[in-house]
Amino acid sequence: MPPSHPESAPAAADTQARAAARPAPRDSDLPGLQVRHIHTADEFNACVTLQEETWGAQFNERVPAAILKVSQRVGGITAGAFDRDDRLIGFVFGLTGVERGDLVHWSDMLAVRPEFRDHGIGRHLKEFQREAVSRLGVVRMYWTFDPLVARNAHLNLNRLGVRIAEYIPDMYGRETSSTLHRGIGSDRFVANWAIREAGPARRPDLMAGFAGVRDVPVLNSPDHAGIPTAPDGAIGHVNGLCRVAIPLDIEAVQQSALAAAAQWRATTRQALQWGLQHSYAIRGFYRDDAAGYGYYVLSTTPLPEGEP
Repeated sequence: MPPSHPESAPAAADTQARAAARPAPRDSDLPGLQVRHIHTADEFNACVTLQEETWGAQFNERVPAAILKVSQRVGGITAGAFDRDDRLIGFVFGLTGVERGDLVHWSDMLAVRPEFRDHGIGRHLKEFQREAVSRLGVVRMYWTFDPLVARNAHLNLNRLGVRIAEYIPDMYGRETSSTLHRGIGSDRFVANWAIREAGPARRPDLMAGFAGVRDVPVLNSPDHAGIPTAPDGAIGHVNGLCRVAIPLDIEAVQQSALAAAAQWRATTRQALQWGLQHSYAIRGFYRDDAAGYGYYVLSTTPLPEGEP
């Protein structure tokens, strides 16, 4: 329902101001889930609280309620996911700007309460955001995610079908106020989601099923103790197709063995940067629960069945 007070309404575009709450698609396993623009002071404050719960009480880069609100007047998006009791359980925030003459959107934050993760809420928020900025004339969206976080790799590559535009070491600094960056810095992939061009996402089971993909070199193959090895040796043996391993739960590794988490960062950074610098594209990601790792799949040429 559109707000009754004019200061509460996003003023960048009339179509955005009139956007109604959207029920989650049928594949949601949370009955009553709705995604809608944030409008009230209580909702904006709830977004700030969720930032602190996600990135830690000492997180000093939180976006205040005032910015979450006024940015919507100039093309920004602040949208929330609400359960059947109208409680905020996730939100997304982004800003719209111009890049080389194109209208683009930078999705700056996405957070979901821990107990509601792995229910598709992040995907629903991104899809709502995509629809909203498409009405403004945005042609592509950008955002960042940590290459070591398996669930984010799955969401972005397998569910949303983004392309990886860049790898940036310590994008937000080597040491930050967030507990999530403890010991591993803030390396990020930059995701590029073409609004008018994105095709269907590749399913993770299909990625894992490509002929021979499990036999191609792993640039940072873990040893018998689960410690990833430096990519230097493996790089000389790849020929157009390779994998890069990550742990299935980097937060658990940080808590149990910080030195091992740092080694994961160092080896994935070297391997992924090498690939992107040598004409490899990151084609997808899959989990291997038996092995206990996730794998990025990189190749110099498109994979079968329409992989871009």
